[in-house]
Amino acid sequence: MSLFHRSRRAIFALRVGVLTALALAGLVAAGPAFAQQFEKNILTGGPAGTYIQFGRDIARIAGECGITLNVRESAGSLENFVGVRQRSFTQFGIVQSDVLEYLRTYASNDPEIARTIAGVRIAFPLYNEEVHLLARSDIGSLADLAGKRVAVGVEDSGTYVTATLVLDLTEVAAERVTIGPDESLRQLLAGEIDAFFYVAGAPTKLFQNPGISADRFHLLALTDPVLQAVYTPATIAADTYPFQSDPVEAVAVKAVLMTYEYQIGKNGYHRASCDAVRSISHLVLAKFAELKETGHPKWTQVDLTDIPPGWEVGACVNMGLDPEFTLPCTRNTAPAAEPAMSAANATYRRRICDAIGGC
Repeated sequence: MSLFHRSRRAIFALRVGVLTALALAGLVAAGPAFAQQFEKNILTGGPAGTYIQFGRDIARIAGECGITLNVRESAGSLENFVGVRQRSFTQFGIVQSDVLEYLRTYASNDPEIARTIAGVRIAFPLYNEEVHLLARSDIGSLADLAGKRVAVGVEDSGTYVTATLVLDLTEVAAERVTIGPDESLRQLLAGEIDAFFYVAGAPTKLFQNPGISADRFHLLALTDPVLQAVYTPATIAADTYPFQSDPVEAVAVKAVLMTYEYQIGKNGYHRASCDAVRSISHLVLAKFAELKETGHPKWTQVDLTDIPPGWEVGACVNMGLDPEFTLPCTRNTAPAAEPAMSAANATYRRRICDAIGGC
């Protein structure tokens, strides 16, 4: 068994209890819950991250069409993944692609996780998230973190999964501190830790803090060949942050907007949820140019055709992309082209290409 898979197995063992607890705490109730006012929710991340800004951008275009989409903060990718599957009135969540693969790897070994994954779908691929590693200026490489105190995120976050994998894959024996990004920055500035990971699309607000001075701190380059093979090579451009005058080599993971495969024939809750997914998906495509122009800068890097391997687009998503489907605030898209892929993904790609061109 490779080091990569051994490290994934170790993480999995740590997370099963948390995932199970989240699932039991948020089971979808199609009866009494549906009797309440029907809500539409998207799980994002912390207040300083890119996820929540993307969620707010989507909520804004929904609001322009008279649809209320509530943007919910969360601990991050793991919580969001389980939330889409298990929580009432939670139709969307933004997650990291390596979290999806991590869960899929172990689904066959644990029925609880297999049930959690069942029915989860992709609504849209989003953008690549850079792995930020902010460290003291005297720390020159990943290897220098051996024996140092390194914050790896809270245990329900995608940062935690990625940071743990990075340290395991590079065999860096750092002391891992499980705290969130805001507390990580506070402790780094106070000299209580030596470095911390944060996985987010650059630029992220967290690193705009004026306390991060170039003489005391810097972003560590992630150039290890193993990391470059497992993740997508990336560069954090010069002057992305006030303290960073030079480009920094990094790695990235793709963020995706997740949803669930609602069955419109099952009950009223599923029908209403599918309608929510259909409407929001339609709006993201119809107003994609507006999102790129007025939303977070990362929208300009979104390739709606870049579906991660092994995952299916939701049926309700494709309903919203159908040229025949309209909302009062939008116009029809162009006629569909011939599919060149399989099943749901072929339909999805065809409609995306017809709407935005360039395919």
